[in-house]
Amino acid sequence: MFFQQLINGLTTGSAYALIALGYTMIYGILGLINFAQGEIYMCGAFVAVLLLATGKVNFITAFAAGMGSAALLGVVLERVAFRPLRGAHPLVPLISAIGASIFLQSLALLLFGPNNRPFPVQFEFHTITVGDVVISALQGAILLAALILMALLMLFVRYTRYGKAIVACALDRDTARLMGINVDRMVALTFLIGSALSGAAGIMMAIYYNATYPRMGLLPGLKAFSAAILGGVGNIPGAILGGLLLGVAESLGAGYLSSGYKDAIAFVILILVLLIRPQGILKGKGH
Repeated sequence: MFFQQLINGLTTGSAYALIALGYTMIYGILGLINFAQGEIYMCGAFVAVLLLATGKVNFITAFAAGMGSAALLGVVLERVAFRPLRGAHPLVPLISAIGASIFLQSLALLLFGPNNRPFPVQFEFHTITVGDVVISALQGAILLAALILMALLMLFVRYTRYGKAIVACALDRDTARLMGINVDRMVALTFLIGSALSGAAGIMMAIYYNATYPRMGLLPGLKAFSAAILGGVGNIPGAILGGLLLGVAESLGAGYLSSGYKDAIAFVILILVLLIRPQGILKGKGH
């Protein structure tokens, strides 16, 4: 059972890690938490599902469009809900983020209704059985896609001009501005990248659970926030580690304790981390 739950946990944990990267990148550069990240996750899934439902686009195109729409939504939120509030009391942008989250949930509910929409394309995935462990090709595909996206982000941040500029803004925005870096552009780029990753996670989980609905991003968004805290908010490798560890802990708890505890585990871990090691495993920004 352990290895089966490990595979299950890594699959969901990879989605938490992608959303947590959005949280941690935005916190790193602005010092605020975008609580609308779960709704951006939902947006990516809905766009892909609606496009595929028309029967006029293939899966790759729908996946790219879902990521692109989520990225665009993130940029719009930054421009409308966060940029005007820079320099305000930290609670003000936090309330703005919560308001944006509620607005997007309500808008999706109004546009699409409360009912679940199954994923319109059914894939035939083979399974591999090793002893008592059953690994589906879908789980492998999700893990592989998530790892590729994480690796691309790491390479972008480490080796590209724009990635280094984002790091410079995260370290000291005023000094970065004096060095000729367009801080507003780097902030928008950070929202774009973090939102695209959340959109990708939404599409993957819509396929995995065969479910798309307006409140689908609520719990994954909160769990990803817990994952970001666990790894060290503001730390990119920490967000990845936190997401994977949280997914595994959740799956093991559901397997060995009760599935009823599954959603509570993330928040128990969050409380314990805040009490014992508030800086996170890999130490986040400001520690």
